[in-house]
Amino acid sequence: MALHTEKYKQAILYLCSKLGKEIKGKKKLAKLLYFVDFDFFEKNQKYFTGDKYKSLPMGPFPVSLSEITREMAKEKTLKIESVREHNGYNATEIYTCLKDPKTSAFSKEEKEMLDRVIIKYGHLNGKQLEDLTHAEAPFSGTKQNEEIFYELAFYRGTNFKNND
Repeated sequence: MALHTEKYKQAILYLCSKLGKEIKGKKKLAKLLYFVDFDFFEKNQKYFTGDKYKSLPMGPFPVSLSEITREMAKEKTLKIESVREHNGYNATEIYTCLKDPKTSAFSKEEKEMLDRVIIKYGHLNGKQLEDLTHAEAPFSGTKQNEEIFYELAFYRGTNFKNND
């Protein structure tokens, strides 16, 4: 499985641009990408970003996310800001898109999946998304700190009719 770097970057910009130009929290961004990748694989038996996911305490996490977002910040397509919201908590990373996504990077099926994830999960915060992923077979069937295999998506039984 190869990492589709350009498509990955465009997917982040697309999610960000459709969610009010910013995504609040690395956890939220990571979980939205998880749903894009695993829903897409479950439905189409194809990889979207091509990233690997690890089973971490807060849920599935895309291994290349930090590297990809750092590259995007250098390219001035994404602004990453750390904001201290509450004492005693880690700073919240806020991702703001500085460029519009190149939608030509996506196939029709890929764009439909991005839109589906935005409609279904975009309004949820990181903690709510964490709880959802914790209840799913790919996460619950994987030992802590190990790779979550895409094939586990087939144990989710997602209903793709009517975009729900």
